[in-house]
Amino acid sequence: MLCTCSGEQFKFEEPPQSPESLATRDFSASGLSSRTGEWETKFDETQVEEAESTLKEALSLNYEEARALLGRLEYQRGNFDAALQVFQGIDINGLTPRMIMAIAERTKLRKPRSKADVVVLNVMSLHSVSLLLEAILLKAKSLEELGQCIEAAKECGTILDTVESALPSGMPEGIGEDCKLQEMFHKALELLPSLWIKAGFLDEAVTAYRRALVKPWNLEPRRLAAVQKDLATILLYGGVEVSVPSQVQVWGQTTPKSSVEEAILLLLMLMSKVAIREIDWDAEIMDHLTFALSVTGMFELLADHVEQILPGIYSRVERWYFLALCYSAAGHNEVALNLLRNACGSSEARHRPHFPSFLFGAKLCSQDPRHAHEGINFSREVINLAKHQNEHFLGQGHKFLGICYGAAARISVLDSERSIFQRESLDSLNCAALYGNDDLEVIFSLGLENAIQRNLDAAYNNTMMYSDMTVGSSRWWQLLALIVSAQQRFEDAETIVDFALDEAGGMDQLEPLRLKAVLQIAQQQPKQAIETYRILLALIQAKKELWLQDNNVDQEQAFRHEALTERYLEMEAWQDLATIYTDVGSLLDAKACVDKAQLIEFFSPRSWHITGMLLEAQSLYKEAFVSFSVSLSIEPDYIPSIISTAELLMNLGMQSLPIARSFLMNALRLEPTNHDAWFNLGLVSKMEGSLQQAAEFFQAAYELKLSAPVQKFK
Repeated sequence: MLCTCSGEQFKFEEPPQSPESLATRDFSASGLSSRTGEWETKFDETQVEEAESTLKEALSLNYEEARALLGRLEYQRGNFDAALQVFQGIDINGLTPRMIMAIAERTKLRKPRSKADVVVLNVMSLHSVSLLLEAILLKAKSLEELGQCIEAAKECGTILDTVESALPSGMPEGIGEDCKLQEMFHKALELLPSLWIKAGFLDEAVTAYRRALVKPWNLEPRRLAAVQKDLATILLYGGVEVSVPSQVQVWGQTTPKSSVEEAILLLLMLMSKVAIREIDWDAEIMDHLTFALSVTGMFELLADHVEQILPGIYSRVERWYFLALCYSAAGHNEVALNLLRNACGSSEARHRPHFPSFLFGAKLCSQDPRHAHEGINFSREVINLAKHQNEHFLGQGHKFLGICYGAAARISVLDSERSIFQRESLDSLNCAALYGNDDLEVIFSLGLENAIQRNLDAAYNNTMMYSDMTVGSSRWWQLLALIVSAQQRFEDAETIVDFALDEAGGMDQLEPLRLKAVLQIAQQQPKQAIETYRILLALIQAKKELWLQDNNVDQEQAFRHEALTERYLEMEAWQDLATIYTDVGSLLDAKACVDKAQLIEFFSPRSWHITGMLLEAQSLYKEAFVSFSVSLSIEPDYIPSIISTAELLMNLGMQSLPIARSFLMNALRLEPTNHDAWFNLGLVSKMEGSLQQAAEFFQAAYELKLSAPVQKFK
């Protein structure tokens, strides 16, 4: 015995005598009473036949409804096999056209009818449709429980196809008040993508999510936001590219071109809903947006949205730290450092120190010599905090402290202070190496600092230790080649650079190529150096043309730093060529190269310095003096122009020697290991008659030249 929706019982083998189901209630209410058998209006034969046909259909529908109810009961008991067998007895394909018609007709006019309205007699009620849709949904869930996710997704798709065919413009308002049609449809919308994901068809899952968003289906704001977040998640991490169909204009004129772009648009929409409090704060949305904008290089946009987060979500220190990360990644280290000063400043003294802010501040300061002294303070605070709560960061604190001490030594004006900072730098880096003996950055920094202090043997050992711990990187090859060149082994250094060129890719060969050319100049091989520069400039030009062909604004922003680096490298190549041509006496070629360099950057101190060298080679000393002055006005501490100005002053006679000495002493204050400054200072002393002092200066110049690399250590 099975129960119909009205609660009456009947046997399948016996013909039902009084159909009183959900499907026939509307028929009875229209003026035909199946209980009394009395007709309020006289019908012709056609109307009688239509009524009889409707009754027969109603009897058949009672059977389907009964199976739906029995299947629901079995599903609730956890008998998924039994529930599936019951649901499979429902002729969904045969009922689908009637369900579509019922949904379309019943939702067309959601208002009271007048007596003159014509009622379609053979249309199912929405209650019956809801019951059948629930049966399909439970059938899909039963299949899911039995591990048949593909079949479950197909059954779930039947619900969407049925309702969408009846309501092509979306779900009308108020339809969920009288029946469960909208609720069943919403559950199917949410279930279908998860079924495709379980089945492993991510492209179908993306299509299902878009299907839920493309039309107004009256989803509640939270449920709609959940669908948008799930779609953004699968687009970001699913590894699939599913293009938006041209006929589906989800985003209007801003249709995304890739899955990541679509995910970013969805997440930005969700963040705007959070901002206006349409939905509650969800940390996962911010995490996904952070990842999406980070991988696309849009860090400033990420910072804007961090600033829009309502107060109370993050503390002030956390917000400042988050913003500092964004602006630093965008290349605005000064802005980031200002934010970290706030996070570590006196205004937060009452709160627990924010260790990540101090650590990040130490790192940023270690990258800029201008903030070396501030970096020392940050690093010391990191070490103090790490002793109590984060001991594994002690090595990082000592590493940044050593780097900042080294930078402070190079900008120090006092010899005694410089010596102290140099000693502290090596001590801190050695201490960092003890705490983290597998930290490659520590080993590299220790080798670099030893090289700068001209401890070449120790520097060489550090770089070889670095190579034993990892595959050689481009900066490691460069440092090793410079150390070997400082040992005056130019051929070996060039061999090392050749190894670096073999391992590097096309565009990663630019820095090694320039170093190779500089080594060839040091070996008095100008022709080979000119050819190397020609290859270097050709590669840079090829990269420019490639960027022009791409014409991708997002890519240009993402690789902005790389573009600036290559632009600077191109300028240096022209300047190096100008120096070569000046040395070989080809002044016209040298002038052409200088002009090329000044087209890239007019206010380059080195370009003006080379111009002064050209003028000096032509015995135009006044004009050369002007060029050197322009160079120093651009960068007052540009050492080559300081030394060249001193050389011009030395040529003017005895009365200019004190001024020349002053220039040379200033150069040595800035760079104590500059052998040219020591040599010219020896000449000044010789001209002044201080031969013993001159001999000492010449000795210092000779020893420093024997340990001078072809380029500065950096």
